[in-house]
Amino acid sequence: MKPQRADGVSHHLCFEPTLQKRVATWYTLTSVANISVPKQIHMIAICGVGMTALAGLLKKSGHHVFGTDAHVYPPMSVLLDAAAIPYKVGYDPNHIDSKTDLVIIGNAVSKDNPEVSSTLERKLPYLSMSSALETFFLKEKTPVVVVGTHGKTTTTALLSWVLSSAGLDPGMMVGGWAKNFDANFRLGGGSYFVVEGDEYDTAYFDKEAKFLHYRPQHAILTSIEFDHADIYPDLASVKKAFRKFVRLIPPTGFLLAASGNSSILEVIQDAACKIESYGMDEKADWRAESVQVKGPAIHYDVVYRGEQVTSIESPLLGMHNLKNTLAVIALAHHIGVSWENIGKGVRTFQGVKRRQEVIGNVRDILIIDDFGHHPTAIFETLSALRLRYPSRKIWVVFEPRSATSRRNVFQKEFVPSFFPADGVILADVFAGEKIAPEVRLDPKKIVADLTAMGKTAYFIPDVDQIVRALSEKLIPGDLVCIMSSGGFAEIHQKLMLCLQEKA
Repeated sequence: MKPQRADGVSHHLCFEPTLQKRVATWYTLTSVANISVPKQIHMIAICGVGMTALAGLLKKSGHHVFGTDAHVYPPMSVLLDAAAIPYKVGYDPNHIDSKTDLVIIGNAVSKDNPEVSSTLERKLPYLSMSSALETFFLKEKTPVVVVGTHGKTTTTALLSWVLSSAGLDPGMMVGGWAKNFDANFRLGGGSYFVVEGDEYDTAYFDKEAKFLHYRPQHAILTSIEFDHADIYPDLASVKKAFRKFVRLIPPTGFLLAASGNSSILEVIQDAACKIESYGMDEKADWRAESVQVKGPAIHYDVVYRGEQVTSIESPLLGMHNLKNTLAVIALAHHIGVSWENIGKGVRTFQGVKRRQEVIGNVRDILIIDDFGHHPTAIFETLSALRLRYPSRKIWVVFEPRSATSRRNVFQKEFVPSFFPADGVILADVFAGEKIAPEVRLDPKKIVADLTAMGKTAYFIPDVDQIVRALSEKLIPGDLVCIMSSGGFAEIHQKLMLCLQEKA
């Protein structure tokens, strides 16, 4: 018997026939009919960022949602609690209720997971997170998908807020905690649904990129660089995934593509839709001119093909954020949002947790949390902080934790990424024993290279040692940016407590 889609219907029209065939055969489950009828849904690995957002959407839609995960931790546990979604820690077949109508399997688990095995044995209908989002929420909407190696989360949250503040009531799923919505999802009653499109693979049974499920009508492509070294062998394979995504946008669609990126130029060659570019170079369709930083905001004129169309005040500092905001402005204008409403939405955007987020101020020492883990993101974030806090000494503490940063693919590139900081501390590679020595990042070498260039840099493997060392070096007026894609053993709280005790 051929595998079939969960919703029993053909996939969104794809403009490459062979790709359409592949998409249609990704599913390995029986059909899930009448999705508007409340269902009992079990979610395996519910604490993933996307899974948590999907759980909230399903609960808001009237479905009965329950989840499990190996570890349940903030901020996702906080979001689940706020949505009154029950969950249990640990995987056990007995967790799957006998009345379960559908199982949603996160990409963090494999086929030998006890609950996955039970799902297969019991022949329960199952979906990946991405195909569930498509099935339940995107088919009747106009999806606007934000993709790219960097900037997806902030851009998705900002676009959602601009559309929401303009009264368009969009749906939203974003890979972070959007402060304006105090959540990472929004059900919305309008025609648009804004999605952060991740290029990571979908599930153990679907190794294609998540964003290929999202039926893009309009899209923003922020950047293409090598990342996710655990699933992509090289940049060419990353570009291949993005090329498939671009081909999904129909001729009636619209693509905003960042200028000045050779990989993007290569990927968009076969697009069937209208394309416009954005960036700071003269060839970009959408550009920013007369850029000025005034206190906590950046001001600039938006120029479209040589003509000034509006002026913007934005709380998002840094060149990367300026470009992200340009993309949002251009797409919002394309779908009919007024310049007045665009300006208001940008001006009142509160940001995303863990993106240059000030989480404490002890003795006039600022503690900032950031998700940065790729050399480009680290450099752009530190540069933005330098712009925002020109008089403060900037310390950065970095934990190599993501699948790519734990490997030595960016061994050399990490060195200049820390240049905007005054002092650098590198922790040891997270779970380094799980990475073969010959491909493991060497943080000691990064520190040695920085020191040889005259930078103040230290390798301190243990969190408690980092806290003790930093607390001795920090003085009022300093800033500490802590960068990790995970919890980093609660280093933020430990550092603030230590500084308070020294007060």
